[in-house]
Order: sequence, then C-alpha cells, then structure tokens
Amino acid sequence: MSEKIDLSNFVLDEGEEFMNGRQRAYFRAKLNAWKNDILREARETLDHLAEESANHPDLADRASSETDRAIELRARDRQRKLISKIDAALQRLDEGTYGYCEETGEPIGLKRLDARPIATLSIEAQERHERREKVYRDE
Repeated sequence: MSEKIDLSNFVLDEGEEFMNGRQRAYFRAKLNAWKNDILREARETLDHLAEESANHPDLADRASSETDRAIELRARDRQRKLISKIDAALQRLDEGTYGYCEETGEPIGLKRLDARPIATLSIEAQERHERREKVYRDE
C-alpha cells in the first residue's frame, strides 16, 4: 500500500480485519515518523553538546554543565534503545507478525498498538509478565 497516510486524521476501525493493508500502512507511517523525530532530536542534541563544550571558568557552572550533559547522553541512550525497538517493530511488519502477541499469538489490539506501537505483548500477557517480575523481584 503506497498511499500517503495522514497520521493526524487516520481512524483505526476495530470492525476491520485485523492488520489489514490500511492498518499496516498506518503503523508503518507512525513508527517511521516516531523514529525520524527521535533521530532529529538526537541531531539537535549533538549540535547543542558541540556548542556547549566551551569551558566554564566557574566551577559550579562547569559542574552544572557536566550534569546536564550526562542527563542528555542518558536520554539519548534510552532513545537509541527505543530506535532498535522501532526497527524490530518495522521488521515484524515486513514479516507479517506485527500486532500479534509474542506469547499467545493473539492480536494485541488496535488501541494498545496505537498507544504503544512497539508493544509485543497483549495487555493480558503484559500483566502476567509484570506480575511474574514482581514476584521474582520481591523474593
């Protein structure tokens, strides 16, 4: 499906066949837009860090600048990991497995995918996973 998707006006219809061509095109456009936003923000961060590399004569200013830099770099690292999850979701779209729970094989649900396009588990499977994590964490 090569038609241009307008993300702002697109309406997901629960009554349609799950993961039809229209829905796949929507999620592909949504994932690519998200990835492009992250990459743009990363470029802006690199530009900002390059500008900010000036030495500050005041120790407090230098410490504050280093703290800000560390926070920005951690945020970029989280976003780098998010890009790999977006790429994995795009690959699942190509393979035809996008939108289906990795644990049960059931459809994840359009509302969940719209809210979290990189989701790999249905709400029920995610809740089970979190309960197991909590049990093991508390032991």
